[in-house]
Amino acid sequence: MICLKCGYCCLTYLIPIVKDPNKEISDNNILVLDGSVRCPHLQGTKSGEYFCKIHHYEWFKDTPCGQHTQIERENSKCRIGYHKMKI
Repeated sequence: MICLKCGYCCLTYLIPIVKDPNKEISDNNILVLDGSVRCPHLQGTKSGEYFCKIHHYEWFKDTPCGQHTQIERENSKCRIGYHKMKI
């Protein structure tokens, strides 16, 4: 899936995240966001220009964010991002 950097997932989803990216993934380094606050790893202020400041960590691929996908092929644009940015 190609992320369109709309920020929707990071601003509204209920998701467990890594609190301190300098530490490994562990039970005491997980924070669950309920969608009432934006992810602290989200950078930017405008839909289409957001980015995650922890994507570059090797362990990121093992997080729920790193595994987020959709049913379409790998090179398909994110449906949520497409919808949110089209409105």
